[in-house]
Amino acid sequence: MTEPGAGSDLRGIRTTAVREADHWVLNGSKTFITGSARADVVVTVARSAEREFSLFLVDGKAPGFTRGRALDKLGQRAEDVSELFFEDVHVPAENLLGTEGAGFGHLMERLPKERMSIAYYGLAAAEAALDWTVAYTKERRAFGKPIAQFQHTTFALAEPATEIDVTRAYLDRAVLALNEGELTAVDAAKAKWWATELQNRVVTRCLQLHGGYGYMREYPIARAFIDARVTTIYGGTTEIMKSIVGRDLVRD
Repeated sequence: MTEPGAGSDLRGIRTTAVREADHWVLNGSKTFITGSARADVVVTVARSAEREFSLFLVDGKAPGFTRGRALDKLGQRAEDVSELFFEDVHVPAENLLGTEGAGFGHLMERLPKERMSIAYYGLAAAEAALDWTVAYTKERRAFGKPIAQFQHTTFALAEPATEIDVTRAYLDRAVLALNEGELTAVDAAKAKWWATELQNRVVTRCLQLHGGYGYMREYPIARAFIDARVTTIYGGTTEIMKSIVGRDLVRD
């Protein structure tokens, strides 16, 4: 979905698909595409008419289809993320995925599930960071006793522990709705922005409790801090998620 000039605003997609006889011709580019360097087939969205989008299955070996450089990311560095380029790529008509012109609707239908997966990732990362930190504060000593015995430390741990439990209750309710086909885009947006912002708050707080060692990449909390930063961006930024929720509140 994502292009150099179109991230959260999917209607800004400029990759085009033009029908010619028994095939489509795709031109354009994508960026920040996970798994793209190794994929045998990619699903891409393109503008198939002035105000319509369609989804296409593109063979990874199709002439004119090329993969760009592996992007030099701040975090999640083991993840395969790169650019894709389409230059007069011929896609057979039968490789149209779903209904012609309904691509935007197809994407909107699946985005709540994607956002729930990101929300659960954020929650799991927050839980892991808290577990590491509880263990660390019990072992790390200062002024003659474990730092876990200082009141400030207990308060600093109690807050994320409570926030995590409350967040899990909401996410569990949302996933039950998802399984029943009843999860709304609004509730998924709430889950995504809240859980990923929680992840960033918790990881930052836990890194602080590690002191200087929290700044060392050999400690998992340091790597978790770097990896967390993107979660409030991909899958729809926090600001876009709040816009979805806000529009629903003021809709007549």
